Amino acid sequence: MLKKTLSWIAPVIVGLLLAAGIRFLWLVPVNVSGASMEPNLKNGQHIVAVKTATVKRNSVIVFDASGVDPNAAPKENYVKRVIGMPGDSIRYSKTGKLYVNGKYQSQNYISKYQQQAGTLAGYKNGFNLVSAARQNDWSNKWSLAIGNNRINKVPKNCYFVLGDHRSVSEDGRMYGFVPKSKIVGVAKVGFWKSNHKLINNYQN
Repeated sequence: MLKKTLSWIAPVIVGLLLAAGIRFLWLVPVNVSGASMEPNLKNGQHIVAVKTATVKRNSVIVFDASGVDPNAAPKENYVKRVIGMPGDSIRYSKTGKLYVNGKYQSQNYISKYQQQAGTLAGYKNGFNLVSAARQNDWSNKWSLAIGNNRINKVPKNCYFVLGDHRSVSEDGRMYGFVPKSKIVGVAKVGFWKSNHKLINNYQN
């Protein structure tokens, strides 16, 4: 009787332990909150953050926004797209064109409206990292120096992020850089989703 009971209990216990291990060691389930990544990720959509995935330019990441955005609640997660890697220079022209290290980025994952008016509301002459820092008074500890040092580069171990729905997104334009230590993981959606390439592996 005991052997029979253990024969079905043991697999259940092992399965639960494996699920817990995946949850804490590899994958983190995330529920998208808000419209800042529309139309590519919608409010309420379920995604996963892969802790072990490499962050690249154009990766969509999940990060703990507390201490990064002064308006974020404790342990509140944001989902944004990486625009600038450590050491990158960023320039957004007044015509709505993004240049990273002097190279034009097509940003085909968003509409022309979001590339232009959506991104540039409040920046009629465009912006770079220094001008955005000064205009919005970046105050998190990873971003404080850039408004004074005049160096238009993303600091070491930090990232510059924007939402895909730029006209409503609260993102790096307002609060500055996201440190590597705050990143939960790289966002992934199921391959059956029609726009999965725009989230999982977009390349300029």
